[in-house]
Amino acid sequence: HIMANTGQQKTKRKNRKAESGYSASHRYARIAPRKVRPVADMVRGKFAIEALEILQYQPQRGAKMLYKVIESALNNAQNPDQPGGAARTANLRVTNVQVDGAPMFKRLRPRARGMAFMIKKRLSHINVTLAEASDE
Repeated sequence: HIMANTGQQKTKRKNRKAESGYSASHRYARIAPRKVRPVADMVRGKFAIEALEILQYQPQRGAKMLYKVIESALNNAQNPDQPGGAARTANLRVTNVQVDGAPMFKRLRPRARGMAFMIKKRLSHINVTLAEASDE
């Protein structure tokens, strides 16, 4: 079948330069995305310092990983070599937290009567963007 070109092309990736702010990511994090997403929802929209304080006392494994990513984004913001120069960390807000699925490790689990079930060890891509609170 031949499909007519409608003029609209789907893009696989978002334009990274369109996002303003300071970002950091942890790619191929060895944790399932569904375990990190509730923790990410807790800090979305909060000030970066406040988000770190919230995550510091959370018992989840994903909280520790998200803490490190936000901390890295804060350090990126303090770097004077950044395009916008060094930012004031007290004024930065967590504008975007994305927890996406990554490729999975697949393992086989032997079952009865010669069958095998697939075990999917899921990985995550954790992306955080910080921006000045006055930009919103």
